[in-house]
Amino acid sequence: MGNLDNKEKEFSQMLAEVTRTAREQMGVISKEQVEEAFKSLELTQQQYALVYEYLKNHNVGIGEPVDSSEYLSDEETNYLQEYLDELAALPDVSDSEKEGITIAAMAGDSSSQNRLIEIYLKTVPDIAKLYAEQGVFLEDLIGEGNVALTRGVKMLGAIEKPSEADGFLGRMMMDAMEDLIAENIDEKSQGNTAVQKVQEVADRAKKLAEEFRRKVTVAELMEETGWDRNKIIEAVRLSANNIVDLDVSEEDYEL
Repeated sequence: MGNLDNKEKEFSQMLAEVTRTAREQMGVISKEQVEEAFKSLELTQQQYALVYEYLKNHNVGIGEPVDSSEYLSDEETNYLQEYLDELAALPDVSDSEKEGITIAAMAGDSSSQNRLIEIYLKTVPDIAKLYAEQGVFLEDLIGEGNVALTRGVKMLGAIEKPSEADGFLGRMMMDAMEDLIAENIDEKSQGNTAVQKVQEVADRAKKLAEEFRRKVTVAELMEETGWDRNKIIEAVRLSANNIVDLDVSEEDYEL
């Protein structure tokens, strides 16, 4: 059992690493890279098919990029177009100009750092689109990416060469977006748990109320279910006191 758990853990870790590698390559990864990553697990063709299906569902192309726009809602598409129209007003820079600005930003020059933020603003939506269909609105992803970009530019003193700036800032933006997605998943999970708690208490209260042909008290529900008072009162609070078959007194809240 332990070996099986370890294999599953290793598989999950590798899958996360492959997904991240693909995003660092702007949403595309080769079959050779995937097979090399999972080589030690000796996956079957059926298992590889599941890996490719997972990657596809996470907006990752195998061998060629996917059209990220397919994953956007109409609202997100309109927002993205408006955002790109605003960025179009920013002046373009040559590679040599960008290198010079990056060097100055690495040295701590604030005006160069601000200019570099403007330059990299155009890459934020490209990265954000890689995370489309992951439960977070594109606008929020872009906003989080912009914050990470601003923070990252001021940390460029940590890199040795200006050529490392693309990777450094890209990773910071990806980390920020992935953290936002993870937080969103946690919040949804907590929300689902809260709904389940309320539903469970409401269902048992309704069943008991049907037997008694009246609302039931907290004490009666405790006796019937064996639940402690805190569980029931927490459900009542989460429901904004809308468990209709339960009669809750002020004393119940105080006890």
